[in-house]
Amino acid sequence: MRRILGLRWLTIALIMVGAMVNFLSRQTLSIAAPTVIADLHITTQQYGWITSAFQGGIMLQPAVGYIIDVMGVKSGFALFAFLWSVICMAHGLAGSWHVLAGLRGLLGFAEGAFSPGGLKVVSEWFPAKERGLAGGLYNVGPSLGSMLAPPLVAWAILNYSWQASFVIVGLISLAWVGLWLLFYRPVRQHPALSPEERDYIVSGQEDFLQASDTKPSILSILKRRNFWGIAIPRFLADPTWGMLSFWVPLYLTSVRHFDLKHIALYAWLPFLAADLGCIFGPSVVLFLQKRGLDLIDARRCAFTLGAFMMIGVAFTGVVKDPLMAVALISLAGFAHQTLSVTMITMATDLFPRNEVGTVAGMAGTCANFGILIFTLELGQRIDQIGYTPVFMLLAALDIVAAIVAWTVIRKPARA
Repeated sequence: MRRILGLRWLTIALIMVGAMVNFLSRQTLSIAAPTVIADLHITTQQYGWITSAFQGGIMLQPAVGYIIDVMGVKSGFALFAFLWSVICMAHGLAGSWHVLAGLRGLLGFAEGAFSPGGLKVVSEWFPAKERGLAGGLYNVGPSLGSMLAPPLVAWAILNYSWQASFVIVGLISLAWVGLWLLFYRPVRQHPALSPEERDYIVSGQEDFLQASDTKPSILSILKRRNFWGIAIPRFLADPTWGMLSFWVPLYLTSVRHFDLKHIALYAWLPFLAADLGCIFGPSVVLFLQKRGLDLIDARRCAFTLGAFMMIGVAFTGVVKDPLMAVALISLAGFAHQTLSVTMITMATDLFPRNEVGTVAGMAGTCANFGILIFTLELGQRIDQIGYTPVFMLLAALDIVAAIVAWTVIRKPARA
């Protein structure tokens, strides 16, 4: 029973809440976008530059991951969480799209801590057989934050102002920083961790992951094909998350004619579906492992299943019923998180613990570079081509990503 209800699950719950406030703060603008665009007289093209500034900032994730590897996950995560909280509140001071773009770039840099920090916690606190489920649970956090954003931000705008919505969300993030500093401890230093659970965690981790305290070598990581086996699929697949995070409220407003109240009612549904995908993906991996498939192939099968589900999303732009469009966008959230969480977690299976933060940051940069290209092109062309070809492209990119995962990744030799 102790192994099921151990302290490691409370730890992953804490990091999941951190991920939730991280994505709540980054989603605030997308929900407030129709109001902010009207108030500051921002064009669609300028909005594309604003969202691209965020992606430019978050592409510095390797630097964030490296800092977390060097400082340690407790201090490093606290530093960046404090920064993103303050920067989020500062959005309320923006009076032009140029200032807003600058703040989004700074926010992207600080919020790059989510992936490397979360993966370091998973790699340290969980044996190999539980890392997929743990990764799925902490990746529920982004969907929870994105799901909470529509009703919370709409409420703040309707009752106060769009500026107040950023301040409220920033204060919520600051509260989590206090919880993190108060409760998080490394495995070997946590006073409440029983010797039995500590031994269970350490003995269940592969020998090749038991790294020294040497600093990670970025050049060495770049030379390994397994890094590119993770990074390229993330580059191809993550534009779906960029669509969900930055453009769906505008799509629902401009194409499906939703107002702010309708967005509050429906825009959280894709992220609820994404939460379910975070659990479904690891469950598929466990199901396949129990039937004899090894861990790496089981993860690739789950990724491929998610990619095939994305084919249904290609029809979002052609359905007539607005609620059917919401349902297909929700399918996109479910399918994307089914495949995404398995690929993100694979870094903990292929690289030593002292490199996980750096690998996650570098792979995250590739993922966010994909989103950057996507959102720049969308801002430039969406008024001319519409959204229908975009949904079709997202489905095709995930199929290509699955092919890359099967052909590039090589299983490591176990000691």
